[in-house]
Amino acid sequence: MGARHVLVTGATGLVGSHVVDNLLGRGIKVRAVARSKQKADLFLAARPEFASQLEFFFIDDLSTPGVFDDAVRDIDGIIHIASPLKYDVDDYEKDLILPAIQGVRSVLEAAAQSGVKRVVLTSSFGAVLDMAREESVPWVYSSKDWNPITFKEAAAPTATPQDAYRGSKTIAEQEAWKFVEEKKPQFDLVTLCPSMVFGPLAKAPSSIQDLNESNRLLWKVASSGPSVALPPCRFNFWIDVRDLAEIHVQSLENKPCGGKRYVPVAPEPFTYQMASETMNEAFPSLQGKISSGVQEVKTHIHVDRKPVEEDFPAVKFRTFQETVLDFVNQVSKLS
Repeated sequence: MGARHVLVTGATGLVGSHVVDNLLGRGIKVRAVARSKQKADLFLAARPEFASQLEFFFIDDLSTPGVFDDAVRDIDGIIHIASPLKYDVDDYEKDLILPAIQGVRSVLEAAAQSGVKRVVLTSSFGAVLDMAREESVPWVYSSKDWNPITFKEAAAPTATPQDAYRGSKTIAEQEAWKFVEEKKPQFDLVTLCPSMVFGPLAKAPSSIQDLNESNRLLWKVASSGPSVALPPCRFNFWIDVRDLAEIHVQSLENKPCGGKRYVPVAPEPFTYQMASETMNEAFPSLQGKISSGVQEVKTHIHVDRKPVEEDFPAVKFRTFQETVLDFVNQVSKLS
């Protein structure tokens, strides 16, 4: 596609910051969307060599109609990563679901009025997963699968925070495909539905509070002590954040990706037991702090990786051990 100026939303988050660094490393100019000038200043200060390639656009509320109209000026590609991920909210509809839907709608409406050629949207494995499917039944998940959750179910006060989040990602992604089908804009759409995202931050964190939900679980394994049970591991699908960033950028750049939905996961399964064993072996300083336990790999449930292998052959997926080592090396300096 040859994008030379890319808008990235959620740019200061775990995935977004790696995506921005990947784009900058290719010589591509980036307009990064952020809510906080303080975060933007820190982000820029950590990348002085890219001062001429990187600019920020400030948006307070992603769901405000027309909020991206100015952000997309002179932009030829968009990577939309931003979406609310908060489990401690009072109102699922108001705080999670509607902002996710309206954010997607605002980005696509702005893109349709501009010269954008492609939009890459970060969805979630939660938009693929059917929690009602009996766990013992063999299944191969693919991009054809959709979480059957409804708006009403996701917004119900009785829903779990995880179901509300999965619902927000499902409905927002469906909104995106519906927009493209009905409006037939000049751009094409690519959506990515990753599962657990682990790995080091693009720049060393200043606090454990800087970690995303998946990495917090890894750190919990490293720091909770052997008497604390390992976090539950419903599925064994994961991806290193650096590999996911590469797939985002290739999704924007590679012509054959247009109009497709992908479930990018590493070829190797993970469990928190594997993380625990890797930490125990590699970090003597953490001895006595690491959780332990036994977890099985569910060999009857898989993801169809063929579309990712065919369309992203240059991506060399990191091993889970490498990801854990790089993450703990970075974060253990904080403890």
